[in-house]
Order: sequence, then structure tokens, then C-alpha cells
Amino acid sequence: MVKVTFVSSDGTRREVEIAEGETAREAALFNGVPGIDGDCGGACACATCHVHVDPTWIDKVGRLKEGEAEAELLQFAEGASEYSRLACQIPMEAEMEGLVLHVPAQQY
Repeated sequence: MVKVTFVSSDGTRREVEIAEGETAREAALFNGVPGIDGDCGGACACATCHVHVDPTWIDKVGRLKEGEAEAELLQFAEGASEYSRLACQIPMEAEMEGLVLHVPAQQY
């Protein structure tokens, strides 16, 4: 199991656990984290699982690459930044233990 902390826009922290091989989207949905909808089922076809990776984790998680589908979707996301990622595209591995993700105030 991998521990992930989701931080809401009001600063509330919620630590959850998820099995390796699942995604940060699944960690949020399986544990009822508010603000993560994941409407497309994890297919990288919407931006309703938009998160901001904590700056201390961005290099481990990886930054967006221009031209990728994820980057194309996030250009339309409310409040997207250099730390933005789609939670459905963040696989949970042992190296992600302690990952911190910030949930934006809104997903659209």
C-alpha cells in the first residue's frame, strides 16, 4: 500500500492508502476525496481529476510534456499551473510513498 495525502483548497489534509499499480485518481475515488470526480474513468479524456503536485514531489511524479494528451486537456483546466497533472496519469508505486497532491477549488 502507498500513502498519499490530498490537500483540499481550504487546507484540509486527507491521507489515504492505495495499492501499488492503481492511480492517484483511484486513490481519491476509492477513499471519497472531495473534488476529484474522474468522470472519464481514468482514460485521460477529461480534466475532472486535475491536481497540483506538491512542488517537493513534481520531479519524482514528472512534469507535463508539451503535446501530450494530458497537457492538451490541462490547458483548459481552471487554475492549471506548472505543477498540474491529471490524477489518472499518476501511477502509484512504492517510490510515491508520502506523495502530496493539492485539489483545486473546482475542476472545470
